[in-house]
Amino acid sequence: MKILALDTATEACSVALGIGDSCIERYVELERGHAEHLLPMIDAVLAEAGVALTSLDAIAFGRGPGGFTGVRLAASVAQGLAFGCGIGVVPVSNLAAVARHVCRLDPAVARVLVVNDARMREVYWAHFDHDGVRPAGAEHVSAAADVRLPEGAGPWAAAGRGLKAWPELAERCRASGASLYPDLLPRASEVLALAKPDVAAGKILQPDAALPVYVRDNVAISSL
Repeated sequence: MKILALDTATEACSVALGIGDSCIERYVELERGHAEHLLPMIDAVLAEAGVALTSLDAIAFGRGPGGFTGVRLAASVAQGLAFGCGIGVVPVSNLAAVARHVCRLDPAVARVLVVNDARMREVYWAHFDHDGVRPAGAEHVSAAADVRLPEGAGPWAAAGRGLKAWPELAERCRASGASLYPDLLPRASEVLALAKPDVAAGKILQPDAALPVYVRDNVAISSL
């Protein structure tokens, strides 16, 4: 399989090209300017592998939740490239991408709470089972004080830059026994890994299904 993955939902701007079990990645953290970096990064991984866009099996992208402009950028670039090449897309949750990273770092963890900074004094958050693939509930946006901690037996972890933005939430997680990973951001290599099973199973969507997921609906509506 040849899959191109991209993500711009947070400060991280990243691209990954998967060819079989190998992965070529570009990753940079930016305050702004993701649009100027994204296409050159895509060109770079394709050139390094000697692969043409038209030979790809699918394009995966971080569909959100995340910053409005960044989520829309990833979706629109994935859609445009897919339309141009006649291939399909695979949307991937940015929160799930962080959860998968945690599970790679600590295979013994049973549950993961991902908390990404949503600005506007809120966080995006969701619970995931141990493999970082299966969501254990809906994705939310709320005040940090309203984040629900996972319940049940077994070791668990909390991850995401929302923990840095809200130290009191990080401390609440720590006091409840969580391992903390406050530096993690979504990255295209994790988006790629989560998309692979869908591509292998033929669960590839048409390009017009490359739609962003904002969770915070009022922001999307106010931007129309």
